[in-house]
Amino acid sequence: MAETKYIFVTGGVVSSLGKGIISSSIGKLLQARGFNITIQKFDPYINIDPGTLNPYEHGECYVTVDGMETDLDLGHYERFTGIQTTKANSLTTGRIYKAVIDKERRGDYLGKTIQVVPHITDEIKRNVKLLGEKQHYDFVITEIGGTIGDIESAPFLEAIRQLKWEMGKNAVSVHLTYVPYLKAAGELKTKPTQHSVKELQSQGIQPDVLVLRTEKHLEEGLLQKVASFCNVDLDCVVQSEDLPSIYEVPVNMQNQGLDAAILRKLNMPVGEKPALGPWRNFLERRHNATETVNIGLVGKYDLQDAYKSIRESLSQAGTYNDKKTVLTFISSEDITEANVEEKIKGMDGIVICPGFGQRGIEGKIIAAHYTRTHDIPTFGICLGMQMMVIEFARNVLGYTDANSREMDEKTPHNVIDIMEEQKNITNMGGTMRLGAFDCILRQNSRVFNIYKKEHIQERHRHRYEFNNDFMKEYERNGMACVGTNPESNLVEIVEIPGLKWYIGTQFHPEYQSTVLNPHPLFLDFIKTAINNQKK
Repeated sequence: MAETKYIFVTGGVVSSLGKGIISSSIGKLLQARGFNITIQKFDPYINIDPGTLNPYEHGECYVTVDGMETDLDLGHYERFTGIQTTKANSLTTGRIYKAVIDKERRGDYLGKTIQVVPHITDEIKRNVKLLGEKQHYDFVITEIGGTIGDIESAPFLEAIRQLKWEMGKNAVSVHLTYVPYLKAAGELKTKPTQHSVKELQSQGIQPDVLVLRTEKHLEEGLLQKVASFCNVDLDCVVQSEDLPSIYEVPVNMQNQGLDAAILRKLNMPVGEKPALGPWRNFLERRHNATETVNIGLVGKYDLQDAYKSIRESLSQAGTYNDKKTVLTFISSEDITEANVEEKIKGMDGIVICPGFGQRGIEGKIIAAHYTRTHDIPTFGICLGMQMMVIEFARNVLGYTDANSREMDEKTPHNVIDIMEEQKNITNMGGTMRLGAFDCILRQNSRVFNIYKKEHIQERHRHRYEFNNDFMKEYERNGMACVGTNPESNLVEIVEIPGLKWYIGTQFHPEYQSTVLNPHPLFLDFIKTAINNQKK
């Protein structure tokens, strides 16, 4: 059996260059060649996981099937490659240190003095090799978060240095840097790249492949200069120009031979260039879609990455309906009874976004009321679904004080509540329903017809639930509880059958939507929103 090969992806000069997209693209291209791959992310921050981070700090929190709260890059890995990641694919400095400290407290180190080298670095190395050893992947791609030169990423780089030395020809280092364009001088500058590589070399790592992020095309002479100054073969210097869509990056990387360069560096046969048929078809449909469908995102975080997976799922669903999805963020904090019509005007469909906490919830409730009474296709996700449930209780069931126990401890009509067994847990990360859970769909319901099956599995990230004490009243008054968990009987999906599309899910379907397998709920929602245009 062939040994697992390891690819390390690091970044220099500045953060946010798109290491996650490059790692995903490498994975996609190796997959297309028939290899079995996985991708993991090492984040140098000290939080145990990004679950408690503000989305403004770190974008959305992605959830794996086994219930790990992870970095949003894992979403890219899954969307590009269709693999399922687990908690082994996401590590932080916090988790590494915690593991080492727990071992030390148990006495595993037999009284030794615990140090960054070798104990922390050994724990990092163990986690790098774990996936390859357990699952026997052909390739394990490891992305190191942060930027070369950061104090906090030093232990990770030392671990990579050791691994490259130990693994020899089975490991390769890909370094992503930035080539800025100085407008005043009219020149592209390679000096930041040279400094970044020098910094990496000072840590004992010689990059095998350089990926240059750039806003302008780099000429051959510039690539030669980088190759000779950085001790990298010319055919291993590739450029990653800005493209209209992140989904064009794998094709661009393939055209420049990134995957071929990696295989050569690992002494592996390069073979035929894969056709990437389904991927290219997706890009072609995306390119040819000129007409638009307008979707409003009602939420409280006004930044691209906060609802990354939802945005990508809606965008993919647009492509498969041969339309371009145009997303408009509508701040739920700014919505009032007086301006809701103005805010929602021109939207073919509305997504009521997930979230935690009090801020902006009344705006979500007002939006849900408006879209329900005006029959605008509406998709509520997690907290969004809970707001639809509260709105219905207030305006249809007549409980004007209805609320979630999360927002109002004292509400007598707690249509959303915390489960009994969670009430005594105080640790912030400890009370959530996280990861994939089963759900049984009611025959002949709208969602049953969308999924075309009765038994589904979807991923969760929430603490509060639909209160089943009120279920009969909801059903009697026109909101159907059409998806339930078979073990706990918790409500997972509500819908109003009399409307065009008014569905709320307690789970996060966006975590399962990929480029080649878009999620049926998003596909059907966009399709209905497009039909809504024609009326």
